[in-house]
Amino acid sequence: MLAVKGNQPLLFEGIMDFFVDHMDDDFARVKVSQYESNEKGHGRKEHRSYYVCDVPDDLADRARWKGLKQIGVAISETIRGGKPCDEVRYYILSKEMSARQFGATVRGHWGIENSLHWQLDITFGEDQSRIRKDHADANFSIVRRMALSLLKNEKSKKLGVKSKRLTAAWNDDYLEQVLFGT
Repeated sequence: MLAVKGNQPLLFEGIMDFFVDHMDDDFARVKVSQYESNEKGHGRKEHRSYYVCDVPDDLADRARWKGLKQIGVAISETIRGGKPCDEVRYYILSKEMSARQFGATVRGHWGIENSLHWQLDITFGEDQSRIRKDHADANFSIVRRMALSLLKNEKSKKLGVKSKRLTAAWNDDYLEQVLFGT
C-alpha cells in the first residue's frame, strides 16, 4: 500500500475523481468494500470511513504501477476542542483486501509515521526547526532521518538515541563508530 499525493498528479487526480464520482451515487456502478469506525479519546471524537475498489481500467497513469490491484480512500472527520478537522487520503494497493483490512493497514502506517515524527522531534527538535528557504527543509529532513537510522543501528552502547547523538557530537571515535560501524 502506498499513499498517493500531489507528487503523482495524474494518478492522484484520477483516484480522487473516481471516488468523488462514485460517492455521488453511493457506489451504485462499482463494487466497493466499505468500513467505518468511531473513536473517542485524547479530547477528540473521530469518525473514519474507508473505501476500497478494484482499479478502474481507465485510471490515469495506471500503466506505471505494475501489479496494482485496488485503490482506496481513507476519510477522517475529527472534532478537536469543538473544532472540526477533515482529512482525505488516497492509496494504491498491490494486494486485494477488504475495507476493514485497509483501515487497519492505514492506521498501522499512521502509527509508524507518528512514531518516527515523535522520535525526530525528541532527538533533533524537528518541530522547532525554522529552516524554510528553498529545499533546505526537505534536505535537512532527509539528513535527520538518515542520522536517526544510523544512531538506531549503532548497538555498542546501551543509550537512548538522543544520548547517542550527544555522545557522537562529543567523541570523534564514537562518531566514527556510528557512521561506519567500526
